[in-house]
Amino acid sequence: MVGNDNWINSYLDAILDAGKSSIGGDRPSLLLRERGHFSPARYFVEEVITGYDETDLYKTWLRANAMRSPQERNTRLENMTWRIWNLARKKKELEKEEACRLLKRHPETEKTLTDATADMSEDLFDGEKGEDAGDPSVAYGDSTTGSSPKTSSVDKLYIVLISLHGLVRGENMELGRDSDTGGQVKYVVEFAKALSSSPGVYRVDLLTRQIVAPNFDRSYGEPEEMLVSTTFKNSKHERGVNSGGYIIRIPFGPKDKYLAKEHMWPFIQDFVDGALSHILRMSKTIGEEIGCGHPVWPAVIHGHYASAGVAAALLSGALNLPMAFTGHFLGKDKLEGLLKQGRQSREQINMTYKIMRRIEAEELSLDASEIVIASTRQEIEEQWNLYDGFEVILARKLRARVKRGANCYGRYMPRMVIIPPGVEFGHVVHDFDMDGEEENHGPASEDPPIWSQIMRFFTNPRKPMILAVARPYPEKNITSLVKAFGECRPLRELANLTLIMGNREAISKMHNTSASVLTSVLTLIDEYDLYGQVAYPKHHKHSEVPDIYRLATRTKGAFVNVAYFEQFGVTLIEAAMNGLPVIATKNGAPVEINQVLNNGLLVDPHDQNAIADALYKLLSEKQLWSRCRENGLKNIHQFSWPEHCKNHLSRILTLGARSPAIGSKEERSNAPISGRKHIIVISVDSVNKEDLVRIIRNAIEAAHTQNTPASTGFVLSTSLTISEICSLLVSVGMHPAGFDAFICNSGSSIYYPSYSGNTPSSSKVTHVIDQNHQSHIEYRWGGEGLRKYLVKWATSVVERKGRIERQMIFEDSEHSSTYCLAFKVVNPNHLPPLKELRKLMRIQSLRCNALYNHSATRLSVTPIHASRSQAISF
Repeated sequence: MVGNDNWINSYLDAILDAGKSSIGGDRPSLLLRERGHFSPARYFVEEVITGYDETDLYKTWLRANAMRSPQERNTRLENMTWRIWNLARKKKELEKEEACRLLKRHPETEKTLTDATADMSEDLFDGEKGEDAGDPSVAYGDSTTGSSPKTSSVDKLYIVLISLHGLVRGENMELGRDSDTGGQVKYVVEFAKALSSSPGVYRVDLLTRQIVAPNFDRSYGEPEEMLVSTTFKNSKHERGVNSGGYIIRIPFGPKDKYLAKEHMWPFIQDFVDGALSHILRMSKTIGEEIGCGHPVWPAVIHGHYASAGVAAALLSGALNLPMAFTGHFLGKDKLEGLLKQGRQSREQINMTYKIMRRIEAEELSLDASEIVIASTRQEIEEQWNLYDGFEVILARKLRARVKRGANCYGRYMPRMVIIPPGVEFGHVVHDFDMDGEEENHGPASEDPPIWSQIMRFFTNPRKPMILAVARPYPEKNITSLVKAFGECRPLRELANLTLIMGNREAISKMHNTSASVLTSVLTLIDEYDLYGQVAYPKHHKHSEVPDIYRLATRTKGAFVNVAYFEQFGVTLIEAAMNGLPVIATKNGAPVEINQVLNNGLLVDPHDQNAIADALYKLLSEKQLWSRCRENGLKNIHQFSWPEHCKNHLSRILTLGARSPAIGSKEERSNAPISGRKHIIVISVDSVNKEDLVRIIRNAIEAAHTQNTPASTGFVLSTSLTISEICSLLVSVGMHPAGFDAFICNSGSSIYYPSYSGNTPSSSKVTHVIDQNHQSHIEYRWGGEGLRKYLVKWATSVVERKGRIERQMIFEDSEHSSTYCLAFKVVNPNHLPPLKELRKLMRIQSLRCNALYNHSATRLSVTPIHASRSQAISF
C-alpha cells in the first residue's frame, strides 16, 4: 500500500471534494450502481461522505462489517474507508477550532467598529444615516458608471505597473507552465500593451523579476523588452524614443534560481531598490524628451497581487507618488476556502502558502493605496470586507463626510473602484453567423493543428463540445465537472468534454497539488469509463487558445467554469468573445459578467446535478443556445481593452497631485551630506545610554581603521528626539557636528547641522529639519484624531492585581513631535502584541506605523511612510 499512497490520497480527495451534494437526494448511489450489487465497504464510504457524526460512522462500519461475506473482502477498499474516516474526523476537528477562533474574534471586531463610528457620531449629517446608503459611489468610492474626467486633456502620462511572480514576456506566454504563470500574467501583459496605446499615455513600464535560471528561456533574462502595441489606435501624433510599453526586469533574489511567489518575500526590498533606480532614471529621461528638462514622474504606481502591493507601497512612500492596487486572488479568501476544506490547520496552510505574510501585505496595500481596483461589487462586499483595513459601512460614512467636507478625525479609506477586466479582440475570427451556421461557403481552409490534437480523443467528434480551460487546482473544481459529466448518461450521449488544464510533461514532475488534481481527473475518467468522450491534451500554445474556443463554437458546444469562486472571469469573457455560450459558477465575478452579457446560466459549483442539468439544457435547447451566443457577441464590447483602459485612466486622473519633494538645487547643495561619495549609517537603539554611546564610538572607530576616505559621511539613526541625541553626544565629549545628518523620532524626522558662522569650527551648531521629508511622510497622517484615539486606547491597557488596576501606557508629550506620537510604557511585560495594535488601528481606519523601542519602554506611532529605513532611502 505504501507505493500507492499518492494515488489513494488523490482518489480520496476527489471523493471528499464532492461532498454531500453529490450523493444526496433520491438519486441512486454511484458506488452501489456501478457494481450492480451491495458492497458493505462502499456503503460505508458513502455514509462517511454524507457527513454522519462520529458515533453514526462507527455504528455504520460495524453493521457493514457484520453483513459482509468472505467473498466480498477487499483489503484496499477497507484501507481507503478508514482513511476517509480519519480525514472526515480531522476536518471536523479543524472546523471546530476555526469556529471557536471566529467566535472569540467577532465581539472584539464589533466593539472596535462601534468605537470608530462613535467617534464620528457627534456631528453626523443626516445624509450619512440614510440617503446615501445605497449609493455605490459613496459606499466604495467609484464604479465605472457616471461621468468621468476626460483622458484626452493629458498627453504625458508615465505609468508604472508591478507584477513580480511567474514567467512574464510579451509574446508566446507559457501560460500554465507553473502555478504562478496564469491569468494574472496574461492580464498584466495585455493591460500594459493596451494602456500604452491609450490616448493620454506616453509610456508604461511593467516591472517584474529578471530570471536567468537554467531551463528557462533567455528572454526572461533580458533587462528590457518592448511590447507590441494593441490594434486599437492611439490618438497621439507625437511619439518619443522612450514612449510605448515595456517590460522591465529587475534582478532580485538568487540569480540562478526561479522563485515561486511564496518564496519572494525576503527579497522585496532588493526589488524596490532596483525599481527606484529605474524610475528615477526614466523620469529624468522622459522629462528631457517631453518635460522641458523637468522630470516626468509616474502618474501612479500600480501593484498587482500582494507581493507587488508591498513593493508599490514602498516605492509610493519613497517617491511620494499615488498608489493603486489590484489584489487578483486575495489571501483571506484563499485561507477561508482552505479552512472550509478541512484538510489543513491554519498553521499548516501558513507553512505551505505563507498566507499570513500575504494577508499582512494586502493590509499594507490597503493602508497605502489611494484606489483599489476590483472587478465586481461582490469582491468588495464579501472579500475585501474580511480585511481589518476595509469595512463597507465605515467606508460609506467616511466617503460621505469627505464629499461634504466634514471632519474624518484622522481616518482614511482607499476608494474601491469597480472596473471589469478587458480582453483583446484583434485575434477573433467569426466564421459563423448568429445562429452558429458557417458563413464561409468557399473553399475549405485548413483546420488549426490544435483541433486534430483534441479531436483524436473522441469516438464521435461531431458531438457538441463542453470546454473547460483551467489550471489543475482544487479550487477550480474540475473533478466535480468530470463527475457531473460522468454521472449524467443523457449528457454523455449528447456531448464530449474537453479539459485544457495547462501544459505538462509528466504528472510525476508536477507540483503536488496539480499532480493530485490531474490524478483525480484521470481516475474519474477510468471510474466512469469516459474514454472516447473526454479530451485532455498535454500541450497547447497560448496563441492556440482562440482556436480552441472556435472549435467549441463550431460544434455548438458550451464553455464551463465551475470554480468554487471565480475572482476575475477572463475566460468567460474570452468564450463570449468567440461566440460560445457559458455555464458559470454563481460565486464571484461571473454573476456580474452574466448580468452584462446575458449569455449563459449560473450554477452552484457544489451541486453536480445542477451542473449536469444546466449543461444538458443549454446544449439541447437550440433556441437558448443561439440566444446566449447572440447576447454575448452583442454585449462583449463592454469588456474591451479600450473601455477598460478608459475607465482606468479616468480614475488615475482623479488622484491627488503628489510628486517627490526633493527641494531646490540650492537646498540640496547646502545639506552637508550632498558632497559625500559614501555614507555610513549607524542605526542604534538602546535603553542604556552607556551602551548606546559605546556602540556609536565603536562604529566610528571601526570605520576610521578601515582607511575610510575623507568623502565619507556619517548618519546617526535612532528613535530618540534631536534634543536627546545632541545632549547625549555632548555629555560624552562627542560633537554633533561630526554627523552629516540625524534620523530621529523612529524615522519621522531628518535633521541637518546648520552653522551660524563662517566656518564649522567657529560656528554655533543648530539642526534644521528637512521639510521636504516632512511633506513626504504626511500622507494619511491621522494627526490630532489619531492622538486622541491612542490616548483613549492607552487607558484600557492595564495590569490587574486583584481588584486593583494600574495603567501601563501614558502619553509622552515631551518626546512626541509633529509626526511621531510617543507613549511611555511602565511595565513592558504587560504590553499587548504590536500586531494587535496594528489591527486595532486598521479597523479604526487610522493609517500608521506602531513600534516599541528602548527595550519596549517607549511606544512610537508614526505615519505609514515613515520609518528609519525609508528615511535612508529618502
